[in-house]
Amino acid sequence: MPAAQFSKMASGKPELIQSGPQKQWCAVCGMNLKMFYRTSHAVVLDNGQKRQYCSMHCLAEDWKNIAGHVKKILVVDAKSEKLIDAKKAWYVIGSKVPGTMSRTSKIAFANRKDAELFQKIYGGKIVDFNTAFKMTADALGGDTAMIAEKKKMKMYPMGKKIYARMCKTVDVTRFGHINDLKAALKKACKPMREKQLQAVALYLWDVVGGHDEEAAKTLAVGKEAHIHTPPMSKADKCPVCGMFVYKHPKWAAFIYYEKEGHLAHLAFDGVKDMMKFYLDPAKWGYSANIKNHIKKMVVRDYYTLKPIWAKRAWYVIGSDVYGPMGNELIPFASKKAAEDFMLDHHGKRILRFDEIDEKVLKELDE
Repeated sequence: MPAAQFSKMASGKPELIQSGPQKQWCAVCGMNLKMFYRTSHAVVLDNGQKRQYCSMHCLAEDWKNIAGHVKKILVVDAKSEKLIDAKKAWYVIGSKVPGTMSRTSKIAFANRKDAELFQKIYGGKIVDFNTAFKMTADALGGDTAMIAEKKKMKMYPMGKKIYARMCKTVDVTRFGHINDLKAALKKACKPMREKQLQAVALYLWDVVGGHDEEAAKTLAVGKEAHIHTPPMSKADKCPVCGMFVYKHPKWAAFIYYEKEGHLAHLAFDGVKDMMKFYLDPAKWGYSANIKNHIKKMVVRDYYTLKPIWAKRAWYVIGSDVYGPMGNELIPFASKKAAEDFMLDHHGKRILRFDEIDEKVLKELDE
């Protein structure tokens, strides 16, 4: 029996445990769960939240965000098409069936006899959950690179064209997961096929939203004009110094992070305070684990005041320009702008994001 005869699609109504209009799509990659139902996994977290994935690959991709909070891991039994305890399942790995988001397929069964019957037809090796998950985690880098190349060559360009032709403008920063975005696109766009919807969602999420920074940079379509900052609220207080951020809008910096399944933000009255928080959240009353949930960081270009990705900016220190908290990291969208500013304002050095450490911050406070 050829591998093509094994369908990953649900034969009936799929068992979906997520809630809301986004429940039909994978929380990590946005793929339709009914189409990839027989490789689907799900988790129940300690806060009651439930997430569902198209594959073990996407579960492993999300693991850094949920580790330590998982109460239960579920997987679809490929025979009964019911969700079962993944840690009690038998997995056939490396069969002739193509993988989902991976080079290597992983098909789960509640009973070993069912796994053995599948193995006789399609080949592969029978293992337990821990072995299959370790294999997936070890291959994550290579599989992610393979997927990224496919998206870059086909999905992003397709999504960009469809979005311009069929959709109203969507603010990507409002959404905590790609499936939340897809649910919104159903309302913001003209009716389209699932493949078109997925292409638009990937383009907006990865490229415009900056969740894949390399894609945004390489494709040169993640323009800074697409980057948004939240409306300035009088309630936003810098968690480091306690200042009201709305009083200093040109210096405002933001950290977006996932909180209970939604996108939340913290506002700072300057890059310096944002970096103090980023390097040591626990010092300012937040769990150190918040770093694992950060989705993006945004600062403002000093000259244009346009929002830019913090990790792509160029920063001048030691100049004669002071922010609300004194000596500051002055952000720029380009190296040329940073060099011009440094000459005009007697700056000492230009730094990239990864060069900003506790020593630099201490120097600024002296």
